[in-house]
Amino acid sequence: MRAPRAPLAAVLAALALASPAGAERARAGEPPRAAAGPLAGLFGGPFALTDHHGRPVTERSFAGKHMLVYFGYTNCPDICPADLTAIAAALDDIGALADRLHALFVTVDPARDDAAALRAFAGAIHPALLGLTGTEAQVAAAARAWRVHRRRFRVEGMAEGAYFVDHSPNAYLMGPDGGFVTLLPHGTPPERIAAVLRRRLSDGR
Repeated sequence: MRAPRAPLAAVLAALALASPAGAERARAGEPPRAAAGPLAGLFGGPFALTDHHGRPVTERSFAGKHMLVYFGYTNCPDICPADLTAIAAALDDIGALADRLHALFVTVDPARDDAAALRAFAGAIHPALLGLTGTEAQVAAAARAWRVHRRRFRVEGMAEGAYFVDHSPNAYLMGPDGGFVTLLPHGTPPERIAAVLRRRLSDGR
């Protein structure tokens, strides 16, 4: 026998409380805000990383603006370059609205992606793209917060010490309060990314 479904309002309230912002409102005695959709509250959270200029950053460093967060690595042969090229084209398309956004590239391969590697890589993609790295523990914590899968693997014939990293190839749009807004999966065309960004950045949500 199928278990009865929870009322929709209760599900939305639970999702809202699952987010860091929702938990903070609950501690302050404020009522939870309704979640924007079934994925709200599932992605994002506190992190402590280092940007590609060598500066320590946390999620609070980017508060007040939307964040477009993409996880990948500089040695990625195809998926990351394709997605980041689409993001770069979208940023160019929306023009001055891009100033309301932090575009972040978080490495899933901190063993190879130090600040210098990320600085060169991000600079070749788009001047607004900021690379983030950290210790293995710091990157693992950020990946867990965004529910990003990552796994090293090798294929036959690779040089000694070489490897690829299988990872979740999604971009996450977060609101100015750090709350999840929407997910842009691998292969989203630049015109679709631009349309989403233009709508969200224009109304501030």
